[in-house]
Amino acid sequence: MPQAIHISPIDNVVVALHPIAKGTLVEVDGLAVTALEDIPQGHKMAVKPIKNGENVIKYGFPIGHATADAEPGTWMHTHNVHTNLSGEVEYSYNPSPELAPLPKVEAETFMGFRRKDGRAAIRNEIWIIPTVGCVNDIAKKMVADNQDLVTGSIEGLYTFTHPFGCSQTGHDHAQTRKLLAALVRHPNAAAVLVLHLGCENLQHDQFVEELGEYDHDRVKFLTCQDVEDEFAAARDILKELAAYAGQFKREPIPVSELVVGMKCGGSDGLSGITANPTIGRFSDMMGQRGGSTVLTEVPEMFGAEGFLMDRCINKEVFVKAEHMINGFKDYFISHNEVVYDNPSPGNKAGGITTLEDKSCGCVQKGGTAPIMDVIGYGDPVVTKGLNMLYGPGNDLVSATAMTAAGAHLILFSTGRGTPTGNPLAPVIKITGNKLTYANMIDNIDVDASPLIYGTKTIEELGQELLKLTQEVACGKQTKAESLGYTEMAIARVCNFV
Repeated sequence: MPQAIHISPIDNVVVALHPIAKGTLVEVDGLAVTALEDIPQGHKMAVKPIKNGENVIKYGFPIGHATADAEPGTWMHTHNVHTNLSGEVEYSYNPSPELAPLPKVEAETFMGFRRKDGRAAIRNEIWIIPTVGCVNDIAKKMVADNQDLVTGSIEGLYTFTHPFGCSQTGHDHAQTRKLLAALVRHPNAAAVLVLHLGCENLQHDQFVEELGEYDHDRVKFLTCQDVEDEFAAARDILKELAAYAGQFKREPIPVSELVVGMKCGGSDGLSGITANPTIGRFSDMMGQRGGSTVLTEVPEMFGAEGFLMDRCINKEVFVKAEHMINGFKDYFISHNEVVYDNPSPGNKAGGITTLEDKSCGCVQKGGTAPIMDVIGYGDPVVTKGLNMLYGPGNDLVSATAMTAAGAHLILFSTGRGTPTGNPLAPVIKITGNKLTYANMIDNIDVDASPLIYGTKTIEELGQELLKLTQEVACGKQTKAESLGYTEMAIARVCNFV
């Protein structure tokens, strides 16, 4: 079993695949280095002399600079490595001469649902979506009282609560309205009850205007303050919605119609060389089949955005990507926040040292395909292939942003382990840390660690992930679904008034 991995031939560090004790001779890629101190799993060890101020190279890319001289065998982490990042950057578009869509292959089919407007879905559920946090508990009771309507092809009756919809103004208010309307449109909902209180900022007429044209059989509205008994009124409406939703049956649909979100939660030092490359290979496979994948968590691209921006399919897409990256940096700067104040304590414990270190691992989820479009928060995916989406690093917010963009399901890599699910789209969780997989086997779907131990290739793992995605699209429950883990969050742009 290998002790460490040397990701790129030009790297001056290796990554420990398991704890390396002080005094251990580590042999990798023709290098032989004795550990000068204990190296935890997922952490970095110098394999070449690194001078104070010299860049630390991982993934073939600078992930920061040394703050002290380091001999081969030295543990390289937060105590002796510092970020190179600062504020906004003026980028230039330097596309590769080989930049082109990947070769196409015939798309497999899955058993999904075909909506009246022609869109594909992988779940057939009824949703109650509150427009204001004041009716959250009312919505929960409506769900509990009407579970008898979940029959036949209807796969669930759910509500997705949030604290917003009132006490918001301006762009913040508009963003909540836009996001909720996008969730109402999501095809995994066969039918939707939009639940108002009546006195909130987010009024019914505002919401209908935001929603635009909609199927009046699929989407119904109820304003609690307009009726004598909101529970009786909801029962009547939900019966109508159940009758409508029960019409849909699973049928063969090409994989090319799937939209898959890709996100990275709680990365450790192994995620960027296991789970995330596996997701990246899957993304390429989906693109070859005519499907769509979505990459977000913009602050976790800082420092590695160069890997992505030169893959923009044209100058127009590049400019949109540049505005997205610098827009997020400007947000941090304008609020007196540190651009690079990431990774989290859990990331650091798992071996991630700087934001560049984290970002270089995170962007591996994008595979090798060209970036076809950059889309705004709350906007839908309209382009086949790999898309970048405006969204923060926060797991709950970014996952909800991807579902608002139309993601049918989400691939979620986690090195340290997370229970997070999502109420609108099934979440497939993938880890490259075999210890995390063993400890959280009831909650994690895929172990990608065989990639670094040489027992499976990236192609084999990509194929397995594609097969699992198809099975989930056909109705197989993910671990998070079976546990009932559902949570969503909406991005804020200002504080409560």
